Formats: sequence, structure tokens, C-alpha cells
Amino acid sequence: MEKFTGKVWVLGDDIDTDIIIPTDYLALPTVEDMKQYGFSPLRPDLASRIGEGDIIVAGKNFGCGSSREQAPEIIKALKVKCVIAKSYARIFFRNSINNGLLLIENSQIQDAVKEGDQITVTVGESIEHNGKVYPVASLPENLMEIINAGGLVKAMQKRNA
Repeated sequence: MEKFTGKVWVLGDDIDTDIIIPTDYLALPTVEDMKQYGFSPLRPDLASRIGEGDIIVAGKNFGCGSSREQAPEIIKALKVKCVIAKSYARIFFRNSINNGLLLIENSQIQDAVKEGDQITVTVGESIEHNGKVYPVASLPENLMEIINAGGLVKAMQKRNA
């Protein structure tokens, strides 16, 4: 099982895809060009403060709104290790898996952490914070194969190599 520790960035409920990456920036040529504007309607400086391996912890209905694939691509480009939320919009969940972004569903950790805290995730098992362990469900093997490969296209290339 993969295990990692990261710094927490706390977001609320109903973080929609327009907050993750506003429409105004979708015309930029690449996701690398867009990523600096991630979460800008909510917190203009957040994208510049997120570090590699950090973890976003959010409330319910994360990724609601439009089905734009750039939303999970931006989070991944910011080098966020995973997103932990109470629940996800269905299309965002699928787009995230297809782009190799690990999503974890947990209904308790959001109320326990503060921004800047460190948490340890054991994928498919648990989240640890301040000595308390929060169990998490494991994703099906086929979805983990996609995430571990870095996305659906890479997983299919690897499988068919």
C-alpha cells in the first residue's frame, strides 16, 4: 500500500469547476499556463502556495458544475497528491480518475483538520491525523491501475504495450 504525508489545504463545500479553474483561463494554450489561476475566485494566492505533495481537504460535492476536464488536470498540475472530500460530483470523480488524480472520500477528517496540518494517507486504508485514524474505503483495482499509471491513456498504453 502506498503511504504518504502531506500538508493540508482546507476548502469548503460545493467547490465547483469554475472555482477550480475559471472559464476566463480555459483559452490559455496549456494546463501549465492555466494552473497559476487555480482556485483564484476563492483564494487568488492559493495556487502559488500549494506545494508538491500537498493534500486538499474539502467538504461535500467537490467538483460540481461543468464537466470540464481541465479542473482535475489543474489540481494534478499543481502537484497535489490527493483530494479528500466528503463527496464528489460524479463527472468530476470520473474525470479525475481518467487524469490520474487520486480522490479519497471521507466524511470526518474535514472537521478535524486545520489548514497547514500534516496528515498521513495510507491509500485504500486510512488517514492519520494527530494520533487519530480515519478509515477510508479502497478504490477498485481497475481504478487504482488508472491512477497509478498517471491516467486512462497511460494505463491503456501500458496495458497494450
